[in-house]
Amino acid sequence: MIRISSVRRLRAAIGLAAAAAALTACGGAPAHQGAAATVGDERITIAQVQARMTAVREGGTAQDGAPAANEQPGLARHAVNDLILDKVIVRALADRRLTVDAGEIGAARSADSKVVGGDAKLAELLRVKQGVPAAGIDDFYRQQLGLTKLAGGQDPTGTAGDAAIRKALVDAGTALHIKVNPRYGTWDTARIGLTDTVDDWLPKNVRPL
Repeated sequence: MIRISSVRRLRAAIGLAAAAAALTACGGAPAHQGAAATVGDERITIAQVQARMTAVREGGTAQDGAPAANEQPGLARHAVNDLILDKVIVRALADRRLTVDAGEIGAARSADSKVVGGDAKLAELLRVKQGVPAAGIDDFYRQQLGLTKLAGGQDPTGTAGDAAIRKALVDAGTALHIKVNPRYGTWDTARIGLTDTVDDWLPKNVRPL
């Protein structure tokens, strides 16, 4: 099971949080017109990014394509980073014939809910601390459990586990030929994250827990 405290250490350890990706931009072709990014044959639309931003900002589950007034660049980039990362993890797991099933997600989510004081508290904590909208909580746990499996049975926060995760994600990212709309930065395959990101993506009107 994944504890909230270990989630932050895991994401920090392998450099996946958007705030950790303030790196020198590298070259690359722009994403297809109208898309925030293309990952393999799949498009991440600007409408999807805006909907996720609205859901995080308001604590709800926005409709796809909902407007996101007063867009914060960091929040948008965090959303794009996370949506790309999700597809990279899915590819990495598929390449290694690994899966994360609904039962595992439910068990991890339930365990954390008990630790923090209920489903509502968990949802708010993930929204504020990790930028996860209510509708994306299962996806968040799928990511975290997937990363643990990519460590190959080793401690995902240890040197060997970190190396295994990085290799899996770099291999997957390379195969997917990720292209990002310059509005959101550039995907650095080796660093496994967007470049030119900033760390002020959290909703301005949210009081820290």
